[in-house]
Amino acid sequence: MSISHLADLANPAACPRLVIKVGSSLLVGKDGVRRDWLETLVKEIAVAKARGQEVIVVSSGAIALGAATLGLDKGGRGSLADAQAAAAVGQIALSGLWAELLGAHGLTAAQLLLTLEDLEDRRRYLNVTATLTRLLDAGAVPVINENDSVATQEIRFGDNDRLAARVAQAARASAVLLLSDVDGLYDRNPADPAARLQSEVRGVTAEVHAMASAGSASGMGSGGMTSKLQAAEIAERAGIALAIVNGTHDAPMARALKQGIGTLFLPKRKAAARKAWLGGRLRLKGALVIDAGAGRALAQGSSLLAAGITGIEGAFQRGDAIAIRDAAGAVLAHGLSEYDAGECARLIGRHSREHAEILGYAPRSAVVHRDQLVLL
Repeated sequence: MSISHLADLANPAACPRLVIKVGSSLLVGKDGVRRDWLETLVKEIAVAKARGQEVIVVSSGAIALGAATLGLDKGGRGSLADAQAAAAVGQIALSGLWAELLGAHGLTAAQLLLTLEDLEDRRRYLNVTATLTRLLDAGAVPVINENDSVATQEIRFGDNDRLAARVAQAARASAVLLLSDVDGLYDRNPADPAARLQSEVRGVTAEVHAMASAGSASGMGSGGMTSKLQAAEIAERAGIALAIVNGTHDAPMARALKQGIGTLFLPKRKAAARKAWLGGRLRLKGALVIDAGAGRALAQGSSLLAAGITGIEGAFQRGDAIAIRDAAGAVLAHGLSEYDAGECARLIGRHSREHAEILGYAPRSAVVHRDQLVLL
């Protein structure tokens, strides 16, 4: 049984493993933790567990909690140093809160703090998968946050929407539920009286991205609708459904899923596990620009040959993840390069039979092999 409606996220047969993302603005208000609201959500998690679903929580809030304790302005986001210090203090309170409230329902909370590198490096990604699998098998509820106390601007997710999608991918989840401060994706700014809620989206296209507003309405969190659409793209490549619903109400899951209020993103296809990981990467070491003929060949399932390359960007090494772009700058694919950037520069536009003479050794058959490439 597959997911086709919002209500299916509460059905263990269609959704045996669910990731729930809770944003800072929902968990922390002007007067501190919104404990009463959180208790209603935890009760819903307990109900989901009782009906046979496995649940993973991706919870923001550490920076906001720590900033309040330390008396830092701008919610602890005035500087990277402030954010790191606030996270170090706030994460203790955040994990303790989840452990206490889940424990009241006889559930065991497990804390995981992840950095971008934990999910971008293939070996570390598989370690995360193994840990999550063992915790879920043992009946625990993993509570995950970005490790903001050590993450820097260059190596961080920047929002927990995309983190939730990558966690769902690593955990082989059925769906992601993003609790937001709006009912879902609207076709224009929700402040416009003519705005219409999109109940279902099958594939995040350029037209869908055009509907999004990049800002976060609360000013508390770091992600807006744009980051949620990026999360939906990551999820759909792995064959995972993603829903955006309004989390500001008490017992938000029941309201959204029973009444069908929200936006459900349904995946168009399911890539193999390694290709889904590759397609969901957020950090790439460089890019190859290709001509129209090479673009058509990729779309038909071919590898990328040097003859179709027109430009090189970045200083990547063999085995690094890179983007493949067309002349207009549109990203067509992600792949693992078979050559470093310097070698690629020497091979631009050259036929495969010339490679050995140019490089001085027997070359690999493609610059990016189709088995190490995923179309976006």
